[in-house]
Amino acid sequence: MSDITQQLQAQVQRAFQANNPLLIRGGGSKFFYGNACDGEVFAAGEHRGIIEYEPKELVITARAGTPLKDIESTLAQHGQMLAFEPPYFGLAATLGGTIACGFSGPRRPFAGSARDFVLGCKVLTGKGEVIEFGGKVIKNVAGYDVSRLMAGALGTLGVILEVSLKVLPVPEAETTLAIAAHTNEAIDIMNARAGQPLPLSGAVYDGEAVVMRFSSTELGIKELRKKIAGDELKQGPEFWRQVKEQQHFFFANDMPLWRLSLAPATLPLGLPGSWLFDWGGALRWLKTDASPRDVRDAVAAEGGHATLFKHREFWERQQPYCVFHPLPSALMAIHQKLKTAFDPAKILNRHRLYEDRI
Repeated sequence: MSDITQQLQAQVQRAFQANNPLLIRGGGSKFFYGNACDGEVFAAGEHRGIIEYEPKELVITARAGTPLKDIESTLAQHGQMLAFEPPYFGLAATLGGTIACGFSGPRRPFAGSARDFVLGCKVLTGKGEVIEFGGKVIKNVAGYDVSRLMAGALGTLGVILEVSLKVLPVPEAETTLAIAAHTNEAIDIMNARAGQPLPLSGAVYDGEAVVMRFSSTELGIKELRKKIAGDELKQGPEFWRQVKEQQHFFFANDMPLWRLSLAPATLPLGLPGSWLFDWGGALRWLKTDASPRDVRDAVAAEGGHATLFKHREFWERQQPYCVFHPLPSALMAIHQKLKTAFDPAKILNRHRLYEDRI
C-alpha cells in the first residue's frame, strides 16, 4: 500500500470515528454537479499515476487522481481510446472524478457508457477499509457488477483509489454529416438512421440541423457517402468536442440546465426554453426557468427522468431542491442499504445524491 493510500485511509478512519463528513475532491472540474454538500475537504487528486497498461489486452489501470488528459494521451500513442468519450469540463479532470460522475459523451449510445467499460476498481469505504472488486483483464469478471456501482455514485459509496478500464481502438476513419431540419423531422431522421446497419457514432440535433458522425474504415466511409445524404462538416471533430464539453453555442448562458433522459422517439414536451438533443434523441438538454415541478412532471409523463445538471443556485435562492429525479421507494431502499454497507456513518459526500439518506 502506497504512502498516499495510507494517508487517505487514515483520514477516512479519523472522520469515521468522529462522525465528521468528508467532501471528496479530485481536480474539481465537476464540482458543480449534484446537490450542495460540505465537510472536511478530502483531497484525492495527488493519488495519481498509470499502474498498468497492456495495449494488446485493451486494458488500462490507473490511480483515481490521474489526469484524464494523461490517460487519453497515453492511449492515443497506441491508437486506442476511451470509447465512452468522457467530457472533461476542465483540464483538471481526473480519472476518478470521471468514473464517480459516470459521464459519457456523444458516442455513448453506440459504444457504451462509462459503467460498461469498468472492469475493476479499488475503493476506500466510509469505514476506512480498502477493498477491491473485479479485475484487470476482460475475462476476469469476479465482482464485476460491484465495480460498476461506483460509476455515477458521486463518491457516496466510497473513495475510488484505482480503476481498470477496457479501451478500444480509434476508428480508422470518421466523417460528420449535417442535415437542416425542424424538431420533429430531426427526431425521425435520427431514429431512422439508428435503426439502419450504419456505423453511427454520434447523433445530435442543435435546433438547426441534425449532425451525425460515422466511424468505420476508409473504404467503409467512402461507401457510406454514396448512400447517406448530408453536407460534410469539415470541422466535425471540433463540433463533437464542443458538444461533449458543453462549449457549443447552445450552452452559452447561465440559465438552469436540465439533463432529460427519454425514449429517443419521444415528441417535443412543450416545455418553454431552448433544446439540444444528443444520443439520437435519448438525451435532451433543456435550458429553462420553468419550475422543477413542471419539468419533472412533463418528463415523468413520458416515462423519463430529469436532473438539474447545472446552475442549481437558480432554484436554491428560492427554495432547496434536490437536483436528481426522485426515486421510487423500492429503489431508494436499495440505495439506502448499499450506502449503509459501504458508508454506515454517511460521512462520504453527505447530501450529494439524496439528502442525508444517501
